[in-house]
Amino acid sequence: MSEPTFVRFRGTDSYLTNDALEAAVNCALVLERPLLVKGEPGTGKTLLAEAVAEGLGMPLIRWHVKSTTRAQDGLYVYDTVQRLYDSRFGDGDVKDIRRYIKKGPLGQAFAADSRVVLLIDEVDKADLEFPNDLLHELDRMQFRVDETGDDVVAKQRPVVVITSNNEKELPDAFLRRCVFHFIDFPTPELMRRIVRVHHPEVEESLVEQALGVFYEIRNMRRLRKRPSTSELIDWIAVLRAAGVANVKLDQKLPYLGALLKKEQDVVALADQLAGGPRYRS
Repeated sequence: MSEPTFVRFRGTDSYLTNDALEAAVNCALVLERPLLVKGEPGTGKTLLAEAVAEGLGMPLIRWHVKSTTRAQDGLYVYDTVQRLYDSRFGDGDVKDIRRYIKKGPLGQAFAADSRVVLLIDEVDKADLEFPNDLLHELDRMQFRVDETGDDVVAKQRPVVVITSNNEKELPDAFLRRCVFHFIDFPTPELMRRIVRVHHPEVEESLVEQALGVFYEIRNMRRLRKRPSTSELIDWIAVLRAAGVANVKLDQKLPYLGALLKKEQDVVALADQLAGGPRYRS
């Protein structure tokens, strides 16, 4: 593999960063280690990988992890069902097993002619063995297709961004081999800048009112799911489209469903605004 040229990441026009986040990304680039990103939902973990790919001018390959995902699935899958179907109904040469080898996201990243960004999204959804198996493959940077005997050797080491929502603890061995960064929830000042990126022409008064209401709701202790950045962006878009010029935290708060997504949270907010018995207790 050829030595990659280091290009410093500084964010993009649509993804605002801070010094700590940029330092974490650049540290991972220098060390050629996966960047493990944690933070509450809606803080831009997945979007970070898109921004890194855009900022570095590299293609992005996405791997969305599920509870049934194995590290092997990221390398390749042998489609035995399609081969069986073709042997009965198709016209192709079923003896050519290579036709039925489908590279997974990790295999695609290894086989790419140029360096790519590989997003491994929500790694904590898989079983406990997955993270260590994953890093084993990343360390080797090559794999063999057992059905054909072909070796796939990475031409360039991919830039790996791994996200986690803290649904389960990750193994210490996995953590030791990653660069870690926790994305804090945006401060009001940073949130103003983020809103301006998405809604550059929105009225300043509406932004200030919406931000005030948003952070008041987030500070409620009884919420099970606090509204995130993406939900604030959506809420402001709806307010603007509906011609709403003034909002305040009261029982007539418009389009609450864009902010709160759980019935218990809607009830908790209603209790607080009404000073009801469930809130007082």
